[in-house]
Amino acid sequence: MSSFAGVDGLAVNDLRLSVLDQSPVPDGSSPGQALANSIALARRVDALGYSRFWMSEHHAMDTLACTAPEIMLARIGAETQRIRIGSGGIMLPHYSALKVAEVFRTLHALYPGRIDLGIGRAPGGGPVEALALKRDRKAPMADDFPEQVQELLAYFGEGFPERHPFQKMRVAPEMPGAPDVWMLGSSMWSSAAAASFGLPYTFAHFFSPVYTRSAVEAYQRSFLASGRLGGRSTPEATVAVGVVCAETQEEADYLSSSVKVLQRRIRLGDRRPVAEPTEALRELQAFGAGGGEDGEWPRYFVGTPSKVGAELRQMAAALRVGELVVNSILWDHGARLRSYELLAGEFGLS
Repeated sequence: MSSFAGVDGLAVNDLRLSVLDQSPVPDGSSPGQALANSIALARRVDALGYSRFWMSEHHAMDTLACTAPEIMLARIGAETQRIRIGSGGIMLPHYSALKVAEVFRTLHALYPGRIDLGIGRAPGGGPVEALALKRDRKAPMADDFPEQVQELLAYFGEGFPERHPFQKMRVAPEMPGAPDVWMLGSSMWSSAAAASFGLPYTFAHFFSPVYTRSAVEAYQRSFLASGRLGGRSTPEATVAVGVVCAETQEEADYLSSSVKVLQRRIRLGDRRPVAEPTEALRELQAFGAGGGEDGEWPRYFVGTPSKVGAELRQMAAALRVGELVVNSILWDHGARLRSYELLAGEFGLS
């Protein structure tokens, strides 16, 4: 077990592990099978002892199948027993805050005490998709994300001020408690937003690793305690990292070639399905990985369970976080399940 100082100076002995799944589509498979793989993965990591299972939102990509995490969560909640389930995340600028509140209050009613609502302001796709999803295409592009967050939190128990037009609105289904709201991001802006709203924060290190330490430390330093329902009195940060675990370093390196090619393709606007490792190696040898520089830590931790475990513990200790969110994109679904199994064994999850 890991041991390091938490953000409040207390000893944290057990590093919690969670999962972020993007429903990767393997080359030669189908989006439907990718979604079925996500359900199977949720069942497995629930049994293994992971803390959370989050689904991402991406649009118009052959690579990633999950466009509607809320639909997947409705199914996954029925397929699992104890793990928290949530969005990683809902791209809030596309939607009305009321509709998001209703959807996640419905999930909370179905699976009380298990729902996380991770929100972000990225488009989850390209500029064309962002335009197609825009709430009002006649209006100029405006960033009202802070106002949306404030409205969303009001629907979840904070309430509206007097004489506000929504003051007496009741968001059904009404149930005790509410979904737990998280701020997600990969920038200093998201760090500051999470701190100002008193929300827990997840930094997408696997997506953009350059500002990981700066963003997490700024959040911890600037955090403003919140007394509202679901708010935090102390900062709670997690970091989402990429992981490929296998019994040998050679196998892990071989399997990770698929995600290396994926990262290269995405930088080039290529959204094809996840390449089989042998084909990925050929592409890497022909064109190279190309860009995608790492920060203080690599975007993907690759190797045996003991090697990856040591690296993840070091990162968590350096950032003073008690939880890491693991993202694993592999071509072979069995190898992906095995990677999570090996990591759970290394950390003694149960």
